[in-house]
Amino acid sequence: MLSSDQRRTQLKKLLNSKRCLRALEAHSPISALLAQHASFDLAPGKSVGYDAIWSSSLTDSTHKGLPDIEILSASNRLLNVQEIFEVCSLPMIFDGDTGGKPEHFALHIRALERAGVSAVVIEDKRGLKKNSLLGNDVVQHQDSIEEFSEKIRAGRASLRTDDFMIVARCESLILDQGMDDALQRCLAYVAAGAHGIMIHSRKKDGQEIIEFARLFRQVHPDVPLICVPTSYAHLKFEELENAGFNVVIYANHMLRSAYLAMKDVAEDILRNGRTLEVEPRCLGIDDILRLIPGTV
Repeated sequence: MLSSDQRRTQLKKLLNSKRCLRALEAHSPISALLAQHASFDLAPGKSVGYDAIWSSSLTDSTHKGLPDIEILSASNRLLNVQEIFEVCSLPMIFDGDTGGKPEHFALHIRALERAGVSAVVIEDKRGLKKNSLLGNDVVQHQDSIEEFSEKIRAGRASLRTDDFMIVARCESLILDQGMDDALQRCLAYVAAGAHGIMIHSRKKDGQEIIEFARLFRQVHPDVPLICVPTSYAHLKFEELENAGFNVVIYANHMLRSAYLAMKDVAEDILRNGRTLEVEPRCLGIDDILRLIPGTV
C-alpha cells in the first residue's frame, strides 16, 4: 500500500509524463477498485486504462441518499477517501464544491494533503450550492473574482508540500456569462495561484469548451486544463486531448450505471418471483471472490 506522500505525488508526475489523463468517478472502495482494474486493448501492445479517480460531491452525497447541496464537507468525506485508499493506488482528484470560507478551505486543504489526495477542485460560486448542470434553471450565484482569488491564495498559503494541486473551476459558461468572462476569471485564478483550471459547460455540442481551450492555451500553454464531458458526451477522449485538455474526468458514470442496474434487478426479482432471470446481469460469486484481494 502506498504511503500518503507517495500517493499524493502521482498526479503531478503523470501530468508531466502524459499529454492527457483519464479520470473516473469513484464513490466507494469497490468502484475505485473497478476503476483501477479497468483496461481496454486499442491495438496489439497498446492498452488504455484510468490514470486517476475523481471523488465527486454529487455521487458521494447521492450514495448516502443526501441532496447535492454541499451538505457533506471535506471532513465528512475523508473516511470514504481513506477506505478507497485502502484498496486503490490511483491518485485522487477531490471535488471540493465551493471550498467554503477561505479559513475553512485552508483547513480542508491540510486534511486532504495529509490523507494523500493529489488535487482539490473548487468552483467559483457562493451561497447554497446547486448542481452546475441545472444552470440558470435554478438560482445560482457566482463569486466575485477577488473573493474567489482570495480563497485560492488562502489555500496556497496552507500547503505543506509542493505535490498538492489546487484547481479552480470556472462556472461562467454554465451560468451563460460568456467566453470573455470565463477567460478573465480563469486568468485571474491562475494569477492568484491556482495550479490548474477546470472549465465547465452544459452545451451539448461541446464547441464552447473547445473554443475556451483554444483561447486559454494562447495565454497559458502549460497550465493543466481539465474538462468534464457529461453534457457533450459524444466528444471522444482524443478530440479533447487534441483541443488542449490535460485531464478528462468521467464524473458520475459509475454511480449512475450502478443505480440503473440495481433498480432493474430489484424490479425483475419482484416481476419473476425468483432470481433466475437476473443472474446473467449479476457478477458471479467466483468473480467477486477473485476481485477482492485476500478473499481466497
